Amino acid sequence: MAGQHLNITLIQSDIVWEDKAANLKHYEEIIAGIKETRHVVVLPEMFSTGFSMAPERLAEPMDGRSVQWMADMAVKYRCILTGSLIIEEEGKYFNRMLWVQPDGRIGFYDKRHLFAYGGEDKHYTPGDTRQIASVNGWRINMLVCYDLRFPVWARNKGEEYDVIIYVANWPSQRSTAWKTLLQARAIENMSYVIGVNRIGEDPKGNIYTGDSSAFGPLGETLWQQTGNAACHTITLDREALQKARTNFPFLNDADAFILP
Repeated sequence: MAGQHLNITLIQSDIVWEDKAANLKHYEEIIAGIKETRHVVVLPEMFSTGFSMAPERLAEPMDGRSVQWMADMAVKYRCILTGSLIIEEEGKYFNRMLWVQPDGRIGFYDKRHLFAYGGEDKHYTPGDTRQIASVNGWRINMLVCYDLRFPVWARNKGEEYDVIIYVANWPSQRSTAWKTLLQARAIENMSYVIGVNRIGEDPKGNIYTGDSSAFGPLGETLWQQTGNAACHTITLDREALQKARTNFPFLNDADAFILP
């Protein structure tokens, strides 16, 4: 039986550049302070390092310190913890979004669309498979930052998923695109969309204003935070989702195509 409600906690914070210990300590303090029921807690893209192009120095294996920290947090606080890390596997580097459950199971999605404008394609290997996670009967499409610009990759085939979660390091100079495309993905896929971005400034001079957001299946803004750090829990409602899809069955008329 699917749960009627799903609580997703969005954590919007600064990231200390390439300092894993400082970032993990900071995020643990935030997670410990969450008062609401925690189902899924979402951290930004590359939350332990910032959007670094130095995977040779910073990457960890799947049994490394940062993944173990996520597992420890998931167990301690009885939640699913998600966000992306720099992961090394078989000599390749991935911008990997992990889905870490309190029962010890770990799923993951490797970022498909690497940000060539920032040189990400020179250092990382792209993923080739979508991943739909599940919690309490809710189906979650896991995506990372630049994936947002490519709607075919996010397309909801029928009612394949109920929520998209994007984790990002998306600079403020392109914040209009971030907010507009998040809303568009909700409308065209008739799903909830959650976008979690960082704030602060990195050594490259990129400024981040967050604009972390939650949108409903008809594109309605449920929550958005610009500029400041935030830890906010949004409660998603299955009845509202089903009502929108029943009253406006637009997905039935979508073009047919095959995704890998």
